[in-house]
Amino acid sequence: MDQQRQAQLYEFAESYMKRVVYVTGCLGLIGSHVTRACLEKGWFVRGIDKITYASNEELLTEFFDYSNFAYEETDINDIERLYECDYVINTAAETHVDNSIASSEVFLKSNINGVWRLLELIKNSKIKPTLLHFSTDEVYGDIVSGFHKETDLLKPSNPYSATKAAADQLILAWARTFDVPYVIVRPTNNYGIGQYTEKFIPHSIKYLSLGKPIPLHDAGLPSRTWLHASDTAEAIITLIEAGVQNDIFNISGNYEEQNIVIAKKIIDMYYLGGCKGLYDEHLDVNIKRQGQDVRYAIDDSKIKALGWEPKAVFDTELKNIVDYYAKNFVW
Repeated sequence: MDQQRQAQLYEFAESYMKRVVYVTGCLGLIGSHVTRACLEKGWFVRGIDKITYASNEELLTEFFDYSNFAYEETDINDIERLYECDYVINTAAETHVDNSIASSEVFLKSNINGVWRLLELIKNSKIKPTLLHFSTDEVYGDIVSGFHKETDLLKPSNPYSATKAAADQLILAWARTFDVPYVIVRPTNNYGIGQYTEKFIPHSIKYLSLGKPIPLHDAGLPSRTWLHASDTAEAIITLIEAGVQNDIFNISGNYEEQNIVIAKKIIDMYYLGGCKGLYDEHLDVNIKRQGQDVRYAIDDSKIKALGWEPKAVFDTELKNIVDYYAKNFVW
């Protein structure tokens, strides 16, 4: 059989392969996009969510329309057993840096103890599924110029990123000692409709809706790279279908900008250009964040070599988000 025919048969078999996956944090922004992408592939998905303030329970109505979806309301720390599955995709986490600075205990429980619990469940499974774990670009710390690679030293700057770095280390240790298969992904800032309003983009729109200035840390000078949650989900599908194991992948949206520039874009879109460049009354630049990272930037050539590319156009998606939150106030 020639190679082309073999490739066609493999592609045919792949298209009909019914994987079984867990998605923890399935009602959060990233988790919901990953859940949707897996369901649309025809895979069997068991969603896990403990229903925190940032969960969107309305998504269950959509997901239960799929016959290949099941749901369990629980904390990942309290999962008693894993049904036989191929992947445990872990998006469950406490993620807001300001909250971690104010009080870090819940971050240790969710981001460290929760991952330990998943590792133990997988370790003790008869057939070990792969833990596909969501880390963050923040585990590297900041970088003034250039880009962090997957092999770079982890130097987290705040309690949130420290707990994520600790989880990464646990996974590597359980892989070596107990042969737990894993894939770690480190994405840049995710955004999208449905994100809870503590995050920068919806938070900014909420403040404008209230007639208040947008609060900006450190004069809005820190830079972030933005990745739409739908592109993140497609990256996960790419990694699973490529069958990668025991590896780490950066995922970047490749749209980098200072926070103040994003804020001004939001103001222009919210007021349809009506502010005429008079931004000062809509911005509060007198806020300082402890341990602030000036810039995150990662090299994601490794996952791009597998054929993945981000597709979302930032300004187009941002306009959609501004329109959505301007019409849908989130408390």
